[in-house]
Amino acid sequence: RAILVPLSSQNKRLELLERHSILSDWITLVFLGCILLMTSAKFLFPKRFDEFIYLPLNNKYFLLQGKSDALTHVFNLLLFVVQLLSVSFFIYLLLTEVGYGTDEKPWLLYIQICDIYFVFIGIKIFIEKIIGNVFNMEGLINQYLYQKLTYRNYIAIFLLFCNILLMYTLGANQTILLFILSLAVAFNGIGLILSYKNFRNILVPQILYFILYLCALEIAPYVILYKAVT
Repeated sequence: RAILVPLSSQNKRLELLERHSILSDWITLVFLGCILLMTSAKFLFPKRFDEFIYLPLNNKYFLLQGKSDALTHVFNLLLFVVQLLSVSFFIYLLLTEVGYGTDEKPWLLYIQICDIYFVFIGIKIFIEKIIGNVFNMEGLINQYLYQKLTYRNYIAIFLLFCNILLMYTLGANQTILLFILSLAVAFNGIGLILSYKNFRNILVPQILYFILYLCALEIAPYVILYKAVT
Protein backbone atom coordinates (compact mmCIF):
# COMPACT_ATOMS: atom_id res chain seq x y z
CA ARG A 1 0.00 0.00 0.00
CA ALA A 2 2.86 2.37 0.75
CA ILE A 3 4.03 1.94 -2.85
CA LEU A 4 0.64 2.31 -4.49
CA VAL A 5 -0.19 5.71 -2.96
CA PRO A 6 2.81 7.59 -4.45
CA LEU A 7 2.16 5.99 -7.84
CA SER A 8 -1.46 7.10 -7.78
CA SER A 9 -0.44 10.60 -6.76
CA GLN A 10 2.17 10.67 -9.51
CA ASN A 11 -0.41 9.62 -12.12
CA LYS A 12 -2.68 12.47 -11.05
CA ARG A 13 0.17 14.93 -11.41
CA LEU A 14 0.96 13.63 -14.87
CA GLU A 15 -2.68 13.91 -15.84
CA LEU A 16 -2.83 17.53 -14.69
CA LEU A 17 0.35 18.37 -16.57
CA GLU A 18 -1.04 16.78 -19.70
CA ARG A 19 -4.23 18.83 -19.54
CA HIS A 20 -2.24 22.02 -19.05
CA SER A 21 -0.13 21.13 -22.07
CA ILE A 22 -3.24 20.61 -24.20
CA LEU A 23 -4.57 23.99 -23.02
CA SER A 24 -1.30 25.67 -23.98
CA ASP A 25 -1.07 23.92 -27.34
CA TRP A 26 -4.26 25.31 -28.89
CA ILE A 27 -3.46 28.84 -27.68
CA THR A 28 0.06 28.61 -29.11
CA LEU A 29 -1.37 27.39 -32.42
CA VAL A 30 -3.69 30.42 -32.55
CA PHE A 31 -0.77 32.79 -32.01
CA LEU A 32 1.43 30.96 -34.52
CA GLY A 33 -1.41 31.08 -37.05
CA CYS A 34 -1.71 34.86 -36.63
CA ILE A 35 2.05 35.35 -37.00
CA LEU A 36 2.10 33.10 -40.07
CA LEU A 37 -0.70 35.12 -41.68
CA MET A 38 1.10 38.39 -40.97
CA THR A 39 4.34 36.94 -42.37
CA SER A 40 2.48 35.86 -45.51
CA ALA A 41 1.05 39.37 -45.94
CA LYS A 42 4.55 40.82 -45.51
CA PHE A 43 6.08 38.34 -47.97
CA LEU A 44 3.39 38.70 -50.65
CA PHE A 45 2.94 42.47 -50.38
CA PRO A 46 6.11 43.93 -48.78
CA LYS A 47 5.61 47.55 -49.88
CA ARG A 48 1.95 47.53 -48.95
CA PHE A 49 2.73 46.02 -45.54
CA ASP A 50 5.37 48.65 -44.79
CA GLU A 51 2.92 51.44 -45.63
CA PHE A 52 0.31 49.74 -43.45
CA ILE A 53 2.68 49.60 -40.45
CA TYR A 54 3.29 53.36 -40.66
CA LEU A 55 -0.43 54.12 -40.85
CA PRO A 56 -0.58 56.00 -37.49
CA LEU A 57 2.19 58.35 -38.65
CA ASN A 58 0.81 59.34 -42.05
CA ASN A 59 -2.06 58.81 -44.48
CA LYS A 60 0.15 57.48 -47.28
CA TYR A 61 -1.36 53.99 -47.13
CA PHE A 62 -4.86 55.19 -48.07
CA LEU A 63 -3.57 57.62 -50.67
CA LEU A 64 -1.68 54.88 -52.51
CA GLN A 65 -3.70 51.75 -51.75
CA GLY A 66 -7.22 52.79 -50.87
CA LYS A 67 -8.59 54.65 -53.86
CA SER A 68 -9.78 51.79 -56.02
CA ASP A 69 -9.16 48.85 -53.76
CA ALA A 70 -11.61 46.09 -52.92
CA LEU A 71 -12.39 44.68 -49.50
CA THR A 72 -11.65 41.23 -50.87
CA HIS A 73 -8.01 41.96 -51.70
CA VAL A 74 -5.77 39.13 -50.47
CA PHE A 75 -3.83 41.48 -48.18
CA ASN A 76 -7.05 42.63 -46.50
CA LEU A 77 -8.34 39.08 -46.15
CA LEU A 78 -5.12 37.84 -44.54
CA LEU A 79 -5.18 40.62 -41.96
CA PHE A 80 -8.91 40.19 -41.39
CA VAL A 81 -8.30 36.58 -40.37
CA VAL A 82 -5.67 37.89 -37.94
CA GLN A 83 -8.31 40.29 -36.66
CA LEU A 84 -10.82 37.48 -36.28
CA LEU A 85 -8.41 35.26 -34.31
CA SER A 86 -6.84 38.01 -32.23
CA VAL A 87 -9.97 39.93 -31.23
CA SER A 88 -11.85 36.70 -30.51
CA PHE A 89 -9.05 35.53 -28.23
CA PHE A 90 -9.07 38.81 -26.32
CA ILE A 91 -12.85 38.47 -25.87
CA TYR A 92 -12.20 34.89 -24.71
CA LEU A 93 -9.83 36.21 -22.04
CA LEU A 94 -12.42 38.76 -20.90
CA LEU A 95 -15.16 36.15 -20.63
CA THR A 96 -13.01 33.61 -18.80
CA GLU A 97 -11.82 36.30 -16.39
CA VAL A 98 -15.41 36.96 -15.30
CA GLY A 99 -16.06 33.23 -14.92
CA TYR A 100 -17.87 32.49 -18.17
CA GLY A 101 -17.23 29.19 -19.95
CA THR A 102 -15.95 25.78 -18.86
CA ASP A 103 -12.49 24.49 -18.03
CA GLU A 104 -12.97 21.17 -19.81
CA LYS A 105 -13.15 22.50 -23.37
CA PRO A 106 -11.94 26.12 -23.41
CA TRP A 107 -11.15 25.90 -27.13
CA LEU A 108 -14.86 25.28 -27.80
CA LEU A 109 -15.76 28.63 -26.25
CA TYR A 110 -13.07 30.29 -28.37
CA ILE A 111 -14.47 28.75 -31.56
CA GLN A 112 -17.97 29.96 -30.64
CA ILE A 113 -16.64 33.48 -30.12
CA CYS A 114 -14.91 33.35 -33.52
CA ASP A 115 -18.15 32.25 -35.18
CA ILE A 116 -20.20 35.00 -33.52
CA TYR A 117 -17.62 37.67 -34.33
CA PHE A 118 -17.40 36.59 -37.98
CA VAL A 119 -21.19 36.55 -38.42
CA PHE A 120 -21.55 39.90 -36.62
CA ILE A 121 -18.98 41.67 -38.80
CA GLY A 122 -20.32 40.00 -41.95
CA ILE A 123 -23.89 41.14 -41.27
CA LYS A 124 -22.74 44.72 -40.56
CA ILE A 125 -20.77 44.91 -43.81
CA PHE A 126 -23.66 43.36 -45.76
CA ILE A 127 -26.18 45.90 -44.40
CA GLU A 128 -23.85 48.84 -45.04
CA LYS A 129 -23.26 47.73 -48.63
CA ILE A 130 -27.03 47.43 -49.15
CA ILE A 131 -27.47 50.99 -47.85
CA GLY A 132 -24.75 52.20 -50.23
CA ASN A 133 -26.46 50.45 -53.13
CA VAL A 134 -29.93 51.82 -52.27
CA PHE A 135 -28.71 55.42 -51.98
CA ASN A 136 -26.30 55.17 -54.95
CA MET A 137 -23.25 55.60 -52.72
CA GLU A 138 -21.66 52.21 -53.29
CA GLY A 139 -18.22 53.63 -54.14
CA LEU A 140 -18.22 55.90 -51.10
CA ILE A 141 -19.38 53.12 -48.76
CA ASN A 142 -16.76 50.71 -50.11
CA GLN A 143 -14.02 53.25 -49.49
CA TYR A 144 -15.32 53.95 -45.99
CA LEU A 145 -15.55 50.23 -45.17
CA TYR A 146 -12.03 49.75 -46.50
CA GLN A 147 -10.65 52.45 -44.20
CA LYS A 148 -12.58 51.13 -41.20
CA LEU A 149 -11.40 47.57 -41.86
CA THR A 150 -7.80 48.78 -42.16
CA TYR A 151 -7.87 50.59 -38.82
CA ARG A 152 -9.41 47.57 -37.10
CA ASN A 153 -6.84 45.24 -38.63
CA TYR A 154 -4.18 47.49 -37.12
CA ILE A 155 -5.89 47.35 -33.72
CA ALA A 156 -6.04 43.56 -34.02
CA ILE A 157 -2.24 43.40 -34.37
CA PHE A 158 -1.96 45.50 -31.21
CA LEU A 159 -4.29 43.08 -29.43
CA LEU A 160 -2.29 40.11 -30.72
CA PHE A 161 0.89 41.30 -29.00
CA CYS A 162 -1.12 42.12 -25.87
CA ASN A 163 -2.57 38.59 -25.89
CA ILE A 164 0.90 37.06 -26.17
CA LEU A 165 2.21 39.17 -23.28
CA LEU A 166 -0.82 38.33 -21.14
CA MET A 167 -0.51 34.60 -21.73
CA TYR A 168 3.23 34.14 -21.44
CA THR A 169 4.51 37.07 -19.37
CA LEU A 170 2.14 39.35 -17.48
CA GLY A 171 -0.78 37.04 -16.80
CA ALA A 172 -4.40 38.01 -17.45
CA ASN A 173 -6.32 39.90 -14.79
CA GLN A 174 -9.38 42.09 -14.93
CA THR A 175 -7.55 45.41 -14.43
CA ILE A 176 -5.08 44.84 -17.26
CA LEU A 177 -7.78 43.49 -19.58
CA LEU A 178 -10.02 46.51 -19.02
CA PHE A 179 -7.08 48.85 -19.58
CA ILE A 180 -6.23 47.16 -22.91
CA LEU A 181 -9.93 47.18 -23.86
CA SER A 182 -10.08 50.93 -23.15
CA LEU A 183 -7.05 51.51 -25.39
CA ALA A 184 -8.56 49.41 -28.19
CA VAL A 185 -11.89 51.29 -27.98
CA ALA A 186 -10.04 54.63 -27.98
CA PHE A 187 -7.95 53.62 -31.01
CA ASN A 188 -11.11 52.48 -32.80
CA GLY A 189 -12.77 55.80 -32.03
CA ILE A 190 -9.77 57.70 -33.39
CA GLY A 191 -9.86 55.59 -36.54
CA LEU A 192 -13.55 56.33 -37.07
CA ILE A 193 -12.98 60.06 -36.53
CA LEU A 194 -10.15 60.06 -39.08
CA SER A 195 -12.37 58.22 -41.56
CA TYR A 196 -15.22 60.67 -41.06
CA LYS A 197 -12.78 63.55 -41.43
CA ASN A 198 -11.82 62.29 -44.89
CA PHE A 199 -15.49 62.43 -45.93
CA ARG A 200 -16.47 65.62 -44.09
CA ASN A 201 -17.37 67.48 -47.30
CA ILE A 202 -20.01 64.84 -48.01
CA LEU A 203 -21.16 64.22 -44.44
CA VAL A 204 -21.68 67.81 -43.24
CA PRO A 205 -24.57 68.61 -45.64
CA GLN A 206 -26.20 65.30 -44.61
CA ILE A 207 -25.49 65.55 -40.88
CA LEU A 208 -28.93 64.26 -39.83
CA TYR A 209 -28.60 61.09 -41.90
CA PHE A 210 -25.06 60.69 -40.62
CA ILE A 211 -26.24 60.78 -37.00
CA LEU A 212 -28.93 58.21 -37.79
CA TYR A 213 -26.28 56.03 -39.40
CA LEU A 214 -24.05 56.24 -36.32
CA CYS A 215 -26.88 55.27 -34.01
CA ALA A 216 -28.19 52.46 -36.21
CA LEU A 217 -24.99 50.80 -37.47
CA GLU A 218 -22.08 51.92 -35.27
CA ILE A 219 -23.63 52.02 -31.79
CA ALA A 220 -26.82 49.94 -31.66
CA PRO A 221 -25.28 46.65 -32.94
CA TYR A 222 -22.63 46.65 -30.21
CA VAL A 223 -25.19 47.50 -27.53
CA ILE A 224 -27.42 44.65 -28.73
CA LEU A 225 -24.46 42.24 -28.82
CA TYR A 226 -23.40 43.27 -25.29
CA LYS A 227 -26.93 42.75 -23.97
CA ALA A 228 -27.18 39.38 -25.71
CA VAL A 229 -23.90 38.17 -24.19
CA THR A 230 -24.53 39.47 -20.68
